[in-house]
Amino acid sequence: MTIATTLKSFLDERSVPYEVVRHPTTPSASRSAEAAHVPGDQFAKAVVLKDHSRYMLAALPATRRLQLGRLHHELGEHVGLSTEDETRDLFPDCERGAVPALGTAYGIEMLVDDSLADQDEVFIEGGDHQSLVRLSGEAFRSLLGEVRHGNFSTRV
Repeated sequence: MTIATTLKSFLDERSVPYEVVRHPTTPSASRSAEAAHVPGDQFAKAVVLKDHSRYMLAALPATRRLQLGRLHHELGEHVGLSTEDETRDLFPDCERGAVPALGTAYGIEMLVDDSLADQDEVFIEGGDHQSLVRLSGEAFRSLLGEVRHGNFSTRV
């Protein structure tokens, strides 16, 4: 399978250089990072969230765990995890559990953990369990645009 159509179109329309990195099928972001021999701090995993009226995507390194309490404090509001059905509806061209950490490609508000701010390279899920997309850190941050940043994770 190739990377998700929406993600590919988003990257190509913006003429962003990227590389698709193939790896054996894996069940999680941390395992994908291991299989592709990618440092976990450079692998941006996606966590899909919702509040009472909208969805958001939090991007954080695979080596870290989202802390909802910290996120609530950062946002000044309560959010929860989206359901699998909601996530499938938001990312229809992605396999379950392989959501790219680029909500902007799908028109979804982004939140980015500060621990991703200084990475030279960033890898994201390609929309399936066999491919990652490698971006320069600069390209990743430019694709995010104006997004909220914060310290809402802890090291696993």
